[in-house]
Amino acid sequence: MTIEAGSNRPGRLSVPEIGKDAVQSTVEAAASTVGEVATIITGAVFDVTKAIGGFATEVFEIGESSLRAKDAD
Repeated sequence: MTIEAGSNRPGRLSVPEIGKDAVQSTVEAAASTVGEVATIITGAVFDVTKAIGGFATEVFEIGESSLRAKDAD
């Protein structure tokens, strides 16, 4: 905390310090939000990849079953 220019009252924040605190709080909030969004996106990519992998496995199994059924005839 600084003493406001031209004032003898300790504990008063100067205008530049108030501005600095506002900018700092804004940057911290933005960084936190970016982190939260990145976590959401990472989870979504993981879930989508897992779903696509499961679908691909089913497609391969259907193909193999079709070949076995064809060979059984």
